[in-house]
Amino acid sequence: MAKQYNPSAVETSWYEWWERSEFFKADAKSTKPKFVILLPPPNVTGVLHIGHALTCAVQDTLIRYKRMSGYNALWLPGLDHAGIATQDVVDKDLMRETGKTSHDIGREEFLKVAWKWTHKYSCSIKTQLRRLGSSLDWSRECFTMDEERSKAVVEAFVRLHKEGVIYRGDHLVKGRTLKNVPGYEKPVEFGLMTSFAYPLEDGSGGEVVVSTTRVETMLGDTAIAVHPDDARYKHLHGKFAVHPFNGRKLPIVCDADLVDPELGTGCVKITPAHEEKEYELGKLHHLEAINIFTNDGKINKNGGCEFEGMQRYLAREAVVEALHSKGLLRVVEDKDMRIGICSRSNDVVEPMLKPQWYVRCSTMGKEVLEAAGDGKLEIIPKQYSADWRRWLENMHDWCISRQILWGHRIPAWYATLEEDQLKKFGTYIDHWVVARTEEEAREEAAVKFAGKKVLDLSQDPDVLDTWFSSGLFPLSSFGWPDQTEELKAFYPGSVLETGLDILFFWVARMVMLSMKLSDGVVPFSKAYLHPMVRDAHGRKMSKSLGNGIDPLEVINGESLAGLQTRLGKGNLDPKELVIAKEGQVKDFPNGIPECGADALRFALVSYTAQSYNINMDVQRVVCYRQWCNKLWNAVRFAMMKLGDNYTPPVKTLCPETMPFSCKWILSVLNKAVTKTVDSLNAFELADAGNTVYSWWQYQFCDVFIEAIKPCFSGENLDRTHAQDTLWVCLETGLRLLHPFMPFVTEELWQRLPSPKGCEREASIMICEYPSPIEEWTDEKVEAEMEMVMATVKTIRRLRAAESMERQRNEKLHAFALCGNITTLEIMQSHELEIRTLASLSSFEVILKGEDRASQAGSAVVETVNENLKVYLKVDGAAIDPEAEREKMRKKIEEIQNQKEKLEKSMGVSWYEEKVPAHIKEENARKLEKLLQEVDLFQES
Repeated sequence: MAKQYNPSAVETSWYEWWERSEFFKADAKSTKPKFVILLPPPNVTGVLHIGHALTCAVQDTLIRYKRMSGYNALWLPGLDHAGIATQDVVDKDLMRETGKTSHDIGREEFLKVAWKWTHKYSCSIKTQLRRLGSSLDWSRECFTMDEERSKAVVEAFVRLHKEGVIYRGDHLVKGRTLKNVPGYEKPVEFGLMTSFAYPLEDGSGGEVVVSTTRVETMLGDTAIAVHPDDARYKHLHGKFAVHPFNGRKLPIVCDADLVDPELGTGCVKITPAHEEKEYELGKLHHLEAINIFTNDGKINKNGGCEFEGMQRYLAREAVVEALHSKGLLRVVEDKDMRIGICSRSNDVVEPMLKPQWYVRCSTMGKEVLEAAGDGKLEIIPKQYSADWRRWLENMHDWCISRQILWGHRIPAWYATLEEDQLKKFGTYIDHWVVARTEEEAREEAAVKFAGKKVLDLSQDPDVLDTWFSSGLFPLSSFGWPDQTEELKAFYPGSVLETGLDILFFWVARMVMLSMKLSDGVVPFSKAYLHPMVRDAHGRKMSKSLGNGIDPLEVINGESLAGLQTRLGKGNLDPKELVIAKEGQVKDFPNGIPECGADALRFALVSYTAQSYNINMDVQRVVCYRQWCNKLWNAVRFAMMKLGDNYTPPVKTLCPETMPFSCKWILSVLNKAVTKTVDSLNAFELADAGNTVYSWWQYQFCDVFIEAIKPCFSGENLDRTHAQDTLWVCLETGLRLLHPFMPFVTEELWQRLPSPKGCEREASIMICEYPSPIEEWTDEKVEAEMEMVMATVKTIRRLRAAESMERQRNEKLHAFALCGNITTLEIMQSHELEIRTLASLSSFEVILKGEDRASQAGSAVVETVNENLKVYLKVDGAAIDPEAEREKMRKKIEEIQNQKEKLEKSMGVSWYEEKVPAHIKEENARKLEKLLQEVDLFQES
């Protein structure tokens, strides 16, 4: 083994072997219980970011755990064509390379360019997924616009149209819509609800989140009106927030008079239950409305010099970006809104109706709600069930038409009839036919318009919303509408794991469409939502801020120059590029060190303990990379102790006759196995990871390896027991850790010797996951080791606290003063462990009351518990008696403060009535212990 852990050396070859050996491949004919996860298909807009890495880390941990637990585990990979987003980046790239737009080159040529882009970035994405160690079944890889998935999309559209679920109609424009507005070089985007935060003036870190479809008007805000029913903020009545751009103090007002929404110049905004409310400032009496617009629609000086002179829609973009850079932007989401175009000026003035294709959602939404209510679908964590209900209870019909080129062309054809007074395409809503192919459409038209002359039959140029095709993914990925063996074997799936930001846009729509097209079968039984990844400062990661991280930059490491080169190859405009580079210089002045995939995965999984946002700090990944090195060295040391000729035991170890330390490590390993399995089954991945980490770090490495060193001083039975226990701990501990850190565990596991006569699995990833062994549990041994370690830590602390320059590396003498026989016997029976772990030359045990005061000599003392004190003998010159007394006085003062604080909390008037019994009992025990500690230190 190499002397140090090197992630690139460890991680470069294992994945290719795993994939070639087909360890990732699920068997449609298997009799094992199934466990199926679909990878949320990443967009082919570019490379994966760190949020995708979180998804992979979580899902691969789950799939590897289930595969090792005896399941026919399938993790299915896919990619999403991402209609609007991909067309946008391809358009920008096309403009940069050729100076032309998609409209210039036409539909067919643009699609060729888009497919070329897709092939390029799909290869990059798959490389990233493999580098992360994602054990995906690549034999089942799919793309939302490949032939099979396109067939499913067309079939779903046709079936749902025949059932009346999909229809064409005039509606108010819903969601994000681009409109050409006079005076603007590019189309303006409407249909967005922007939520941002006003920080509170008191410096507490609190905030008030408000939402608006006209975010530029916040420049004129002079107050924040809170709806009386908004439980989040009504307690802030009378407090102040601070305007982020002009420093204006904004009073927060909660008043029933403000309930009725009215529009007015310089209005204040609130957002109870996702609904925008705007209130006329005049109702706030002492406040005056601030007009921020000039007559020609530009921002005046009242709006702040930062934006003065900007056109209102350009100001809208600038305000969003400024909020983003200040970390105050919370979310931008689709919002139904009424907009229209003036026939004279073409400006936005009133509601506009536009024929589109829609999906009726109310009935399907109710069925999905019922499925969750009946226990067929569980939302994890449970706190997001309320969001789930709120979305589904207030669903509007879903517009699935998109006026772009990249995507699934809508399978609908418009018939222009000879008798039509108006021959313009799409004029008559009843002239549409929906079919699977053009040939079928002509047959449908011949029947529908029998006796009438059809002059032209043209397919709708619009494409379908990307969410429509990705909503079919649980079915289409297994060959639906054909009744394939794959569909029968793997549908419905087990878990849908994704980010909480697409709970409605993807998860709800998947459940709706899948249930509708599969006779009510829910596509998965659990939806597990992970937090959103932000940078170390809590800001959303974005290209424009330069804080976005490519997972490979963390895995392989990257210099600052390399990070900035990558930025320069992107689509940022010159101003954004400057800001982004400045951000990188601040956050990564020395670049990003090489961390490896295992460290990145473990860090991301450990972050999932946070419920909503993950503030991703690369330094945390660096710490786990250092831990990988400690793990490597621990195994390397253990392998040396096993020796070249060691043969592991075939049977399960029986700890009854083993040394104390061996009994203890097997007992705590058993406890770690139980807790890890329980946590993984409960989707508490951070707890599971922390349990495995703690066992390896604090029990195996810090204690066991040190405690068994005396066992290797000669050839004896204790040596054999220690070797066997060491091997069992390594083999079991690596299997326990494998789902979290697949590469380093495979590397180390392959180096372990195998029991004779037993053919072990080819890879750790197809081994059995550890399960508890009842006879290993020993609570008595664990309790005794707890006292041993408390004693050892106290001795170490005494040594560290003293100025022992000359004696720093010397083994000193210590003794224990025991308050009762039980403590005395424990200390005596574990004298060797204490002496070894505390690096002592000798350790004596004395019962309180014995005439052994002379033993103390020049010694420092500290209390371990109410029945145990330890003395560390040092040179008299090293001890300052008054300093020792002062330390004890400070300790007494510290305990007194804790006691007084606890007594105060127990002395409130409602304590006996409202505090639960178990908490009162626990507080009573704490108080008794603090009183004992005061007595002990006063005696000392």
